[in-house]
Amino acid sequence: MKKLLLLMPLLLAACNRQPVNDAWLGYGEGDAAFIAAPQAGWVTQMKVERGQTVHRGDLLFALDDTQQQASRGQASATLVAARASLKQELSNLEYARIALTRQDRLAISGAGTPAQLDQARTAFTQSQARVSQLQAQIAQMEASLTGASYGLSQRQIVAQTDGPVQDIYFRPGEFVPAATPVVSLLPPANIYVRFFVPESQLPKVKLGQKVRITCDGCKPLTASITFIAARAEFTPPVIFSVGNREKLVFKLEARAPGGLDIHPGQPVDVRPL
Repeated sequence: MKKLLLLMPLLLAACNRQPVNDAWLGYGEGDAAFIAAPQAGWVTQMKVERGQTVHRGDLLFALDDTQQQASRGQASATLVAARASLKQELSNLEYARIALTRQDRLAISGAGTPAQLDQARTAFTQSQARVSQLQAQIAQMEASLTGASYGLSQRQIVAQTDGPVQDIYFRPGEFVPAATPVVSLLPPANIYVRFFVPESQLPKVKLGQKVRITCDGCKPLTASITFIAARAEFTPPVIFSVGNREKLVFKLEARAPGGLDIHPGQPVDVRPL
């Protein structure tokens, strides 16, 4: 009986002892894609809302395009006029070629005059030069029209990646400076985990090492360590320690092809494989 009384405190202590959590603690993280227009302008349309999932090619927002429409119209009209001039000059060149051929035949038969032959040759040469000049101008005008069309297309900003809309920074009626983010997206491929390894366990990890990620309500995931901080830091207050954990930790990141199926900020447990 006396031995049983002595063992009771030990048994109670063993029952109350918490299971050891050997996992490295961390959370989900994501690199947002900030979508901006290359040109400044007034926002005229916002086609998405926060939380909406968009796909590559979907229209996100539009800027006022009055000036760009005018520039493209002017470039198009100038090109049409130049092509008409080239068509007319090609007709003149053909006429000059026929006239020069006629004068050459007359000169051979002795019926023509040197002055008429020189005049026909000069007209043909000048027409050739004019055609070449117009062709070069048309090439420049086509490039200008392409540039004007591209500038107009940049007023309609479409998604270049898939993902939910995280935030909207400008609304219709607001002026946006060039290259200033208007919408942010979170591509699924950009979701990863950030976790913390005690200094004493750092020799156990290396870049490229596989880790197992678990969290509440999600299936276990596998990822590879892609980043190991060069300097130690104190345990962040949002990471809750279990048992006696070192205060000095190293920050690591792990990613998987196509991203991880977790939410940014979601607590996770990470274990080496």
